[in-house]
Amino acid sequence: MRGLRSELEHKETSPLIYRGQGDSNWPLATTLERAGYKEMLLREFCDLIQAKIGPAVASLTGFNVPEFDSSYASKAFLDPELIFRSKFPPMELYSYMVYLRHHGFPSPFLDWSQSPYVAAFFAFREDPLEKIEKRSVYAYSESPHGMKVGATQQPSIRRVGSYVRSHRRHFRQQSDYTFCARFDENYGWRFDAHEEVFKQGNPKQDVIRKFDFLSSERINALRILDDFNLNAFSLFDSEETLLETMWFREWLSKKGPGTP
Repeated sequence: MRGLRSELEHKETSPLIYRGQGDSNWPLATTLERAGYKEMLLREFCDLIQAKIGPAVASLTGFNVPEFDSSYASKAFLDPELIFRSKFPPMELYSYMVYLRHHGFPSPFLDWSQSPYVAAFFAFREDPLEKIEKRSVYAYSESPHGMKVGATQQPSIRRVGSYVRSHRRHFRQQSDYTFCARFDENYGWRFDAHEEVFKQGNPKQDVIRKFDFLSSERINALRILDDFNLNAFSLFDSEETLLETMWFREWLSKKGPGTP
């Protein structure tokens, strides 16, 4: 890990962040992409989460949902410099988008952790019915040399950062987020796929490293992480994840998978 950090981490502007995935064959895709809306317009998404579902979310959860400002949106999302000036999302909207991401609403954010161990937990957490040969942990550096360039009509990744007041899961998981977008001259900014950027293999920015682990090590890996109190309950803090953790500690960890 030290070698990777010395190679890729620019501590002042681009510290490494990590993501775990339960199947090494999965692409790095957001939940919005997986829902089938890879190229959704930013304006459409903000209208959806603020104007359309916002009243229900605010009424039933008490979350302070920011109002959708159509006059701002008509200007901001048609500004080709919006993403490069780091003006999206505004802080109140960012807090709300993080809240939605942690509660299962399809999101344009790809979520990461500042901890490789938290990322490892998410890589090994699930035990699907089908056999998976390998799990993966990714390390990402947005700008290892401290600078980043881009063209408006090409997909560009922006790391949004961890400094936002939101749901406690954000802090428990040491969360960080990225989104990918490109400028459409006819309609303004729209989201795009991170993979479109990663496959370019630029050694100076948006550098990604992938580490594969055998799925057969799942129980051992989760045992070690649980020794450091990294488990579903410590990272989610819910009754469901308390019981998930108790099942693992009192049965799976002692008996192993498939043991009578």
